Amino acid sequence: MRRSNFQDQPVDYAAVGATQAHDLMQYPPEGFVPYEASIRLGSGAERFEAASTSLLTWAVQRGAGLRVDDVQASSGESYGGIRYAEDGSPLEAIHVSTEQRFAADGTPYVTSGTTARLHGRIGSLTVDEQIRVVYLVEETNVVAFAYGTVGGKRVSGEDAFRIERREDDSVWFQVRSFKRPLALRYRILRPLMVRRHKRLATAYLRALSPLWTGPAS
Repeated sequence: MRRSNFQDQPVDYAAVGATQAHDLMQYPPEGFVPYEASIRLGSGAERFEAASTSLLTWAVQRGAGLRVDDVQASSGESYGGIRYAEDGSPLEAIHVSTEQRFAADGTPYVTSGTTARLHGRIGSLTVDEQIRVVYLVEETNVVAFAYGTVGGKRVSGEDAFRIERREDDSVWFQVRSFKRPLALRYRILRPLMVRRHKRLATAYLRALSPLWTGPAS
């Protein structure tokens, strides 16, 4: 996958937006380790709206135990990701306008192009990453965004978060990612990458559903 014609983004990998690919788990970008997990949050419009607001105000990351600092919103037209066909093939890059919005407590909403620093510890796992939001989706029954690493030191790649209200009125939260190991221990011991994926995904999913008891290893 190529970067299409989007130039104003400093992420450190080429497959920008590939977390939207239908066949990510079967055919991840070469050299990257994929992961996905999802949970049901409940049902109804109110649950969907509440979860969407939490998602777009960094509550997932903060609820997982990370600090979100140095948030810098983009302005004007930014990259909105790659649009995919039903067979999973990329169609074209999406460019969107970024209009800054704020939650009731003044927290700025995620916008495409936003940059930030995520850092902290989740159990024994240390996270310290510069990231940039590479796409944002806001539709009637789907709210999602993804960010990619900028100058990654331990890993390089993309994390995506999706809230979906399905036809049966159920509300689901999905986490997807693909990462390439950069730190020596991850390059030598590939299973550590999968363990990192699981620990982060578990923490993110629990941020919106504290009673969830999914895999944490």
